[in-house]
Amino acid sequence: MSEALEEKTPFWLEDNFAPVFEERTETELTVTGNIPEALNGRLLRNGSNPQTGTSAHWFLGNGMLHGVELGDGKANWYRNRYVKTPLYLKPDADIMDGLGDLSMSAANTHVISHDGKIMALEEGHWPFMLSNELETIGPNNYDGKLAGPMTAHPKICPETGELLAFSYGMTEPYLTYLRISAAGELLQQEPITVPGATMIHDFNITRNHVIFMDLPAVWNFEGMATTGLPIVWDESYGARLGVMPRNGTDKDMTWYEIDPCYVFHPLNAYEDGNKIIIDVCRMDDTMKPDSSSPPMLYRWEIDQAKGQVTETQLDDRMVDFPRVCDTVVGLKHQYGYCAAFSSSGPFGEALVKYNMANGSAEYRHLDGGQASEAVFVKDPDGSAEDQGWILNYIYQPDIDRSEVLILNAQDFCGEPAARIQLPVRVPAGFHGNWVADSN
Repeated sequence: MSEALEEKTPFWLEDNFAPVFEERTETELTVTGNIPEALNGRLLRNGSNPQTGTSAHWFLGNGMLHGVELGDGKANWYRNRYVKTPLYLKPDADIMDGLGDLSMSAANTHVISHDGKIMALEEGHWPFMLSNELETIGPNNYDGKLAGPMTAHPKICPETGELLAFSYGMTEPYLTYLRISAAGELLQQEPITVPGATMIHDFNITRNHVIFMDLPAVWNFEGMATTGLPIVWDESYGARLGVMPRNGTDKDMTWYEIDPCYVFHPLNAYEDGNKIIIDVCRMDDTMKPDSSSPPMLYRWEIDQAKGQVTETQLDDRMVDFPRVCDTVVGLKHQYGYCAAFSSSGPFGEALVKYNMANGSAEYRHLDGGQASEAVFVKDPDGSAEDQGWILNYIYQPDIDRSEVLILNAQDFCGEPAARIQLPVRVPAGFHGNWVADSN
């Protein structure tokens, strides 16, 4: 057998992970059911979509945004556009060559809206701004003040409107905390002391604190040979959680040791008296050869008085892409929404709604459909935390096309409010958001 035949196509280049290349605008969309008239805005999704058709790792393809605009009970359009960063404009460029150029972003991981700006995010570079029609405007370095990259997972405080974020790097300072005002002014760049360079994908906020997860996914170029990324799993580095006041400095940081593990995505965090509660999708490890550690829902309880962390497993299902209602980010949440991962790949074969108050969960089967990250959109006229809708891009393998599924969050397993049929396939990607017209 030839070497070419023996080489297996990586999962991120086949089936619904495979890239699409044509940028399209479609205005004739078929809708079944009734789109809630309160949904006025755009459901946006970002993901890795290598323009050359190949990449060394799922995380390294060019960013492509997919969007559906809703208004007054109608689906106005579907669009998909590459984020046209300098990396995209140089198709022969190696993403690793751009580590020192903060504009050479793949912009492929997340998309948010803050201070009226839609931004595509990736954790090694500056954010890239986009128009409402998903056309690339350019990088946002906060009037030249942003000295390093910015995480793909900033948090918007529902009480102050601040954007809280961080950056990490392979040289000192390995970790830097970022605080940005509701008006988009970079207020604070605070270097944080950590032992070395690690991959810190996400973090946590509460009303008064930020909590960093310093875990043993360590930057090392030897990892390129096994994982396609310059990262190795090294438990000798240790694992710990760092708690700091939101307007604090490095000297205000308190570190708490935990068992080695990895968390790509937390659900939410909040304060309970002198304790900090953090719900996370925890893995035993990551980037470890010959290991396939599934993410599962766990709770960390940091007792600041006793200086210790208690860890509790909440569910034995394989779940990730966790979300809560935006109005409770950093505050006590009752509900959380996750994708229940398939054993055949990192996509949702079902959706789960957790009730954290009583420990129950509702499990919505997708009958062969493949889910992305769910996005909860609160009903502007609603008062209950779960009064709103769950929106999700669902791939249907039998027709090789995708749809937008709209669920009434209070009737999670019931008849959908609406389905919007798309004439295209939306590849399995990473993260997305609802951008309301009022933003």
